[in-house]
Amino acid sequence: MWPFLLMIFLLSACKFNPNIQDEGAPFLQGSWTETQVEHQDSLLRYQQHDFRFDCDSVYIKIKTHAKTKMEADTCFGDGEWAEYARGIYIVRNDSLFIEATYTHANWKQKLSGCHHIGQYLPRFAITKQREDSLELRNLYSKIPVKLKRTASSSCVPKQIY
Repeated sequence: MWPFLLMIFLLSACKFNPNIQDEGAPFLQGSWTETQVEHQDSLLRYQQHDFRFDCDSVYIKIKTHAKTKMEADTCFGDGEWAEYARGIYIVRNDSLFIEATYTHANWKQKLSGCHHIGQYLPRFAITKQREDSLELRNLYSKIPVKLKRTASSSCVPKQIY
């Protein structure tokens, strides 16, 4: 009798997570772009970011500008290229954690090709937050990421398959 009651208790204590995405951070919802990088004229290489936050999902475009060719590869062309990443994010206190995967421009996973493949795992401190602007400090770089809101949206959670 006791094993049966114990099994009933354990099964009733468990519940499955809902198959619906989380709402994410309301203040981030929408599109953000980095129009200018601090000291970009004096940097040999810098990146500009575009973020789109949709509920708990994030879509990132990373535009790289290189003044000198450091790689002997045709992938780096004339010194400007774009990379894409898609994933999820979480905000804790003043930190923005992103867990993403590099993708093609159509947001499908990138398994080979030019530039990065695999995971994109930046960690940001949120240093300034306003309705139309956001400043992040990449914990792996000293260059701040100053973003302007280009579009607002609100989260409509979708079913997860």
